[in-house]
Amino acid sequence: MTKAKIAVLPGDGIGVEVTAQSVAVLSHVASKFGHDFSFEEGLIGGIAIDQTGTSLPDETLRLGESSDAILLGAVGGPKWDNPTAAVRPEQGLLAIRKHFGLFANLRPVKAYPALAQYAPLRAELLQGVDMLFVRELTGGIYFGQRQEQGDGESAFDTEYYTVPEVERVSHIAFRAAQGRRKKVASVDKANVLASMRLWRRTVTKVHEDYPDVALEHVLVDSCAMHLLTRPSSFDVLVASNMFGDILSDEASVLAGSLGMLPSASLGSDRIGLYEPVHGSAPDIAGQGKANPTGSILSAAMLLRYSLNLEAEAKAVENAVEAVLADGARTADIAPRGTSFVSTSEFAQAVMAKI
Repeated sequence: MTKAKIAVLPGDGIGVEVTAQSVAVLSHVASKFGHDFSFEEGLIGGIAIDQTGTSLPDETLRLGESSDAILLGAVGGPKWDNPTAAVRPEQGLLAIRKHFGLFANLRPVKAYPALAQYAPLRAELLQGVDMLFVRELTGGIYFGQRQEQGDGESAFDTEYYTVPEVERVSHIAFRAAQGRRKKVASVDKANVLASMRLWRRTVTKVHEDYPDVALEHVLVDSCAMHLLTRPSSFDVLVASNMFGDILSDEASVLAGSLGMLPSASLGSDRIGLYEPVHGSAPDIAGQGKANPTGSILSAAMLLRYSLNLEAEAKAVENAVEAVLADGARTADIAPRGTSFVSTSEFAQAVMAKI
């Protein structure tokens, strides 16, 4: 039996709805497999700003520190959509990642045969697509030295990486590949950028510790093309902060809907932050139209990476695939003019398959 405390941060918009269904699925897993999971909610994002004046209250950090994993919904919405505001919902996300030292973002992308019609590629190109992006999360050009234009005529951002930063995210990628098809594609721009030559040398060195995993180096522009021409050839892709950000968004269309995609942010410790890739979608919030799949699959990743419950994680993932194969569709993946199931009905169908 595994006993675990899970911090639940619903956030804003549909984050509240999809997170509630993920908690229901996790509770069902605990009952089915004989575990003891407890859940405690905290504030983050816009609702936290409204209630406390900050997007990440100290109480939420203390809750996370006392938990085994963090399940998050989504943050933001029109009410707080002012990029010049001193306090913004997305600041809470950046702050919680930094506080817990979460340096690797994992995004699985799987193409389900039942949803092939919603992807922009031919169905035969989608066969066997099941990849995992491992994106470095705390370094690179997003965090390097920068200068705004101000009153001048120039501005700059700096792509900066250290060997330890690349080493630690590489280890996560190679270990993930050992549990999959044992292939890693390292994405860089080593033919142009000095930081990317450091990246390639470091990944190559780390690879020596994983002789059972095949490694290929792929230039980022070639990778962008190959994701559309041979997507099934990829297993695990490891990339810098910016390259991983862009490429994982490109690959997300292969799944048919953003609502299908989960993610995990991991660090050196056991705790991780698990959230769907989609945003808060305020236009459909409270209507029961949100697709909970991304959140439910994020809960499966929580079981795998923070609680080390592989069988339970696979049970959730297999249940989602079975429900889709049976024809259940939320509004975002239902053919135009046809009926669709609600957020809670889809989750109930998943639980029935576990």
